[in-house]
Amino acid sequence: MDSPKTLLQAIQYFTDEQVCIDAVAAMRWPNGPHCPDCLGDAATKPYYIKTQKRWKCRNCRRQFSVKVETIFEDSPVPLQKWLPCLWMLISCKNGVSSHEIHRAIGVSQKTAWFMLHRLRLALKTGTLGTKLGGKESGGVEVDETFVGGKVKNMHRDRRERFAAQSGHTGGATGKTIVLGMLDRDARQVRAQVVPNVKREVLQTEVLENVKFGTKVFTDNAVPYDKLHWRYVHEVVNHAEEYVRGQVHTNGLENFWSLLKRGLKGTYVAVEPFHLERYVDEQVFRFNNRATKDNPLNDSDRFLLALSQVANKRLTYKELTGKDGTTPF
Repeated sequence: MDSPKTLLQAIQYFTDEQVCIDAVAAMRWPNGPHCPDCLGDAATKPYYIKTQKRWKCRNCRRQFSVKVETIFEDSPVPLQKWLPCLWMLISCKNGVSSHEIHRAIGVSQKTAWFMLHRLRLALKTGTLGTKLGGKESGGVEVDETFVGGKVKNMHRDRRERFAAQSGHTGGATGKTIVLGMLDRDARQVRAQVVPNVKREVLQTEVLENVKFGTKVFTDNAVPYDKLHWRYVHEVVNHAEEYVRGQVHTNGLENFWSLLKRGLKGTYVAVEPFHLERYVDEQVFRFNNRATKDNPLNDSDRFLLALSQVANKRLTYKELTGKDGTTPF
């Protein structure tokens, strides 16, 4: 079998540890393994120790495995479990919970939860300084959504705590804000958690991600009212209409529905501190979905995700916030 096409084939294919090592190495080092400590030609001449399943550098004599400097680093979980877990994450439309992974591959729920967050980090794709849209493009939709439970359904103590902080218990109280941008031509989404919906926050993100002169479509929210200085800005008033010709944000509304379906149906309760990684997961699946112009399948998405595992690290302290980091 050349490469797996289904989950069953993937499980069978990755039962052998050496096959897993070769698959990760091919994605990490397309020109051959190299030592993470050495530079130049000295880094590209390690030899493989078959009995230990790792390489040894001829220059600095360091031994290193295929896991080094990847999301798999320092993990006792074998690659035979990591790779099917990654396959399930990128192929399940509404995501896969840690309890499902715990039962499917035979690890504890806590371990499965940690594994999934590390894999979500791998799914995060950098923008490399590129921007969406352009003067000749079909436009970019910009919209924000609020993620969280309804205040009326909260416990009285929590409801009173939010009321004390914000002065009211309506609207976005107690919710996390996610800003999204959809390039209609490329059918690509960018989304991220933002601290608030103030004009300087939302417009700064638009300026950093959308080319000047692009047609930008938003609703009539006040924070977008100055975009016409840099863009061809058109507005749809949702109190009166949802579509006016090409002026709408329905493409992003589609993405929000997919995101919230996974959050409500699969993950159920997501802390705001972790929401960014769940957004990255859904963005990866949405941007690499099968279309008429780009007929990707699960195997293609898996190989793409596997190619992004290097130079990313997430420790348990970082994941749980015990290192002192905050979302903003």
